Amino acid sequence: MKIKINWGTGVVIAMVLFMIFILQFVYRTLANDKYEHQLVSEDYYKDELYYQQEIDKMNNASKLEQNTTLERTKEGFLITFPSKMDVTKIMGNIYFQRPSNDKLDFEQDIKLTDNRIVINHDNLVSGKWKVKIDWKYNDEEYMLKEDVFY
Repeated sequence: MKIKINWGTGVVIAMVLFMIFILQFVYRTLANDKYEHQLVSEDYYKDELYYQQEIDKMNNASKLEQNTTLERTKEGFLITFPSKMDVTKIMGNIYFQRPSNDKLDFEQDIKLTDNRIVINHDNLVSGKWKVKIDWKYNDEEYMLKEDVFY
């Protein structure tokens, strides 16, 4: 007995085989524990409530004559705060977040002797980092958010 397959049946068979092919990758990814499925933040919805405050802080920082800058140097990342401010009154935190691996995330308090602080190479690995500098000066809050590649 000879089986005849016309072009319509061939298209349907090809589509079904393609869907099975794609679905097996989806299944392997979801079922395999070696692939880690994580959100950028554990408290994602709670963080969204504070987003307007972050916008206000970033607007305050953009109004400064000299904003905070972040640049890569031989020693690490150099963070420079406005030179016209009294460094003893600057307080806050610097957050380094690695989107691909939350175990590499770290936070450092801002303790200045001059208007610059260096984040050493020891804490950083190559790749993309999200840097958030959240600081306060004379009861006015400021923020700088930047994506950097190390």
